[in-house]
Amino acid sequence: MRRRAFLAVAAGLVLIAGLEGSASPTPPPGFLSAIRWTMDDPRFGGFSGIEVAGNGRDIIVLSDKGAYTTGKITRDATTGRIKSIAANPISLLQGVDGKPLKPGSSDSEGIALAPDGSVYISFEGVARVQHYPKLNGPAQGLPVPRDFKAMQRNSALEALAIDAKGVLYTLPERSGAEQSPFPVYRFKAGKWDKRLQVPRKDGYLAVGADFGPDGKFYLLERDFRGLAGFSSRLRRFTLSAKGFDDGETLLQTPVGLYDNLEGVSIWRDAAGHLTATMVSDDNFQFFLRTEIVEYQLPD
Repeated sequence: MRRRAFLAVAAGLVLIAGLEGSASPTPPPGFLSAIRWTMDDPRFGGFSGIEVAGNGRDIIVLSDKGAYTTGKITRDATTGRIKSIAANPISLLQGVDGKPLKPGSSDSEGIALAPDGSVYISFEGVARVQHYPKLNGPAQGLPVPRDFKAMQRNSALEALAIDAKGVLYTLPERSGAEQSPFPVYRFKAGKWDKRLQVPRKDGYLAVGADFGPDGKFYLLERDFRGLAGFSSRLRRFTLSAKGFDDGETLLQTPVGLYDNLEGVSIWRDAAGHLTATMVSDDNFQFFLRTEIVEYQLPD
């Protein structure tokens, strides 16, 4: 999500209110850990996507400024909770020409790690999805449907996921109306289709997605409540030949508990528990936090 003046001002006021002594909300059931993450790198921040490997340690984190980093999570040997994060310097994504993406076309939002180890990334601004056989190499462009060209520049392809067969699913941040379902675009056999949708509820906006090891589709959503801050919600859907079901809400955070959670990765820990790892976008503002937040999910 790009920085917006109203968001910056509101978030600053939220910080001031917090400094005046308001109590922190209580995390909902399943909470594992929330660790503030910092790096001495001028490109650090604005994280909109995350992928966690099956070992729970190796990560790829995507910035909304056409950049990314890779790293490792160190976990407590007993609880499995995050102790620290060590990441490589922030690197710039390349375009199809092998050069760093230009401003105006570098708003990278969603990330999906394919079964073959390659990476797909979705973009706002110029709405599109690009394939990276190697993350540090040039991109390969995918076809761009007419719908993508008509999307709002700051509300386009926020969420991207890939299933076990390598089929891509992406959806915009907004659906056009609060009562309208989110359209889901599927890329299969070299073509996009628009036959799928997921219901939109309670004004939340789509910001991240992933397919879990259980084959279910997970959607991370955000609701910005002005001076009160953000609420985040995680819903799970089953996809069948008839499309997505109505879904179930697994997690809904109290307003103000976390900042702007935008990326999500679903994996199983060593004990077999489903785990959601989420990353927050600080919008490159000093009064917002970059956090890695984890919850255990019910099967």
